[in-house]
Amino acid sequence: MQLPAKIVKGVFVEELKNRFLCSVLIDGMLVECYVPSSCRLENFLELRGKEVLLVPTQAPKARTQYALLAIPYKKKHILLNTGLSNRVIEESMGRRFFSFIGKRKEVIREHYVDGYKCDLYVKDRNMLVEIKSVISLNRVAKFPTVFSDRSITQLEQIYKLLCNGHQATFIIASLNPYVKEIHMDKRSKLYQAMQPCMEKGMRLLAFSIGFSHEEIVIKNSIPII
Repeated sequence: MQLPAKIVKGVFVEELKNRFLCSVLIDGMLVECYVPSSCRLENFLELRGKEVLLVPTQAPKARTQYALLAIPYKKKHILLNTGLSNRVIEESMGRRFFSFIGKRKEVIREHYVDGYKCDLYVKDRNMLVEIKSVISLNRVAKFPTVFSDRSITQLEQIYKLLCNGHQATFIIASLNPYVKEIHMDKRSKLYQAMQPCMEKGMRLLAFSIGFSHEEIVIKNSIPII
């Protein structure tokens, strides 16, 4: 995925009560910016006083002028926009990472399968793809990091679809390219909901995502422990 042409630097101040908003200092001015994450970032990172990268918001009637993109980390960046995982994986479907699927010429974004809205749908293989992002500073990232009723409900729906002859792939995307492993919490309700799906043939994969030559791409396939 090509990076936006204009990237702006700022200093993160705080997340606001609205979980999709934050305050950032840009050229000495306090600016309200969009947080493109379904979870509060403070659950994963301490951002106060840190330099952040922002991009102009795309919607013409957007409330904010800028949206968070990433934070510099070591010699690379950690992405803060969890929604980018879906776009990167969609654009990477033709790569060898997904050769196990077979034919995958028609990939549909946010498609409904028997009433279930999946992140991606590979029509050629009748396969739904669910993508979850992880933000962690550690070499080994824990999953899940926060409890989510929605994720458990999704897995229950995926199980029913698998029973009805559909295929499924569940992808964990690390937004920190330095993460080398995903550690699955076997005591979590999400893991317990995942087991019947895997017994029915659902594939479980993990990838690291990061910047590369002005693009956001899948960097590596990483093991799930």
